[in-house]
Amino acid sequence: MRFAAVARRLSDAARGLGVEAPGFRSPPRSPGIRRSIRREPDGSATVSVALRGRPGIAVVGDMIDGVVAASQLSGVEAGAVRDGLWTAVAGLLDDEIEARGSLPARMAA
Repeated sequence: MRFAAVARRLSDAARGLGVEAPGFRSPPRSPGIRRSIRREPDGSATVSVALRGRPGIAVVGDMIDGVVAASQLSGVEAGAVRDGLWTAVAGLLDDEIEARGSLPARMAA
């Protein structure tokens, strides 16, 4: 699974759900950190996630949680957006399973 493809899909889905889509990058600037969010003065945010040595599904989960956190959502709204984002990437996950017979152990950059 490709990080950039997941990032594009999540960004499109976030906008479709009416929330701000953060930028995505890898790796986080601080060593040993699996995910981080950097907020800019203009209100935009960048979600950074570590890829190396991590299951692809964990990376996707961190990216989805990053969208929710960057959008400062909570409660029912956060749950609805999280569900919508998982649905948006489900096709990518299904394609990986079909192509490989399983989910990849790691996500490529």
